[in-house]
Amino acid sequence: MNHIERFYATIERRPVDHPASWLGIPDAKALPMLYRHFGVTDMKSLKSCLGDDLYPVELPYHSPTSNAIYAAFDFAKRRTDGSNEERTLTAPGFFEDYTDPSAVDLFDWPEPERYIDPDECRRVVDDVPEGYAVLGVVWSAHFQDACAAFGMEDALMKMFIAPELFQAVIDRITDFYLRANEIFYRATQGKLHAVLIGNDFGSQQGLMVGPEELRRFVFDGTRRLVEQAKRYGLKVIHHSCGSIHDIIPDLIDMGVDAIHPIQALAAKMEPERLRHDFGDRVSFCGGVDAQHLMVCGTPDEVTAKVHELRRIFPTGLILSPSHEAILMDTRPENVEALFRAAQD
Repeated sequence: MNHIERFYATIERRPVDHPASWLGIPDAKALPMLYRHFGVTDMKSLKSCLGDDLYPVELPYHSPTSNAIYAAFDFAKRRTDGSNEERTLTAPGFFEDYTDPSAVDLFDWPEPERYIDPDECRRVVDDVPEGYAVLGVVWSAHFQDACAAFGMEDALMKMFIAPELFQAVIDRITDFYLRANEIFYRATQGKLHAVLIGNDFGSQQGLMVGPEELRRFVFDGTRRLVEQAKRYGLKVIHHSCGSIHDIIPDLIDMGVDAIHPIQALAAKMEPERLRHDFGDRVSFCGGVDAQHLMVCGTPDEVTAKVHELRRIFPTGLILSPSHEAILMDTRPENVEALFRAAQD
């Protein structure tokens, strides 16, 4: 099988020569150690050396406040001197002091058409070496951005004390991403194989907010984002860190093809449980623990874990670290062991 055939067979839960595997998106600070270990000088050579099956391409976005689509909204609340805090979900957000839904119009919402160049979208996708399954990384994290719009704690309270405002804000964010993605999908039509979207709904022990609130405020937007990608014939990989077992049926109902990243040490996210409960209805991506095993484990331990995952998921699991970002503390020899065991 070639990379594209293997990707489709794995995500469609059909027989494979071996499951598809994906490095993820290494943090820039982790690249020098990876390049040294594998004796390469760039990402294309690294992926070729590993035998990676997927090649991620982020939607290019350039505005006065951000060069990343996942940070398109400058929601951080201004200090008295006019500056703002570093962007985090917990920092006070623009809408922290508002409750009336009409306040949604007070924010200077960015126009994606101004900051996304279709020609650049085509260039970054055309730059992918031939033969890979191309994964468009659009994120479209409407829930996380809504939390940043208020500040996490305030956002969760506003769901109850100002639900109309919270809904107005998250709907405006969703609309931005639908417009942004439409530009990307049209510009690259026929060149992408899948798309990665997502929000972090889970913590280590459970959901960050009740499933009822997610169904009320969030999942309509998720469904629209999934359906948009499907109209372009794309497989949809949905990212959420944490323990999300209780809402996996919702994601399946929305048409998600694979769930990323199986945070291996989170509650109720054991691969055996996921295979038993959902393995005939959805595929997965991840599973190799990035919190402890890839950082502190040995190559032999990584190899044993990958072989265990392959026994549980002969297909239907794209083998990858349980976080999309390879960080500086990840041992390169464990990355090598993951790919060797995925392909032996």
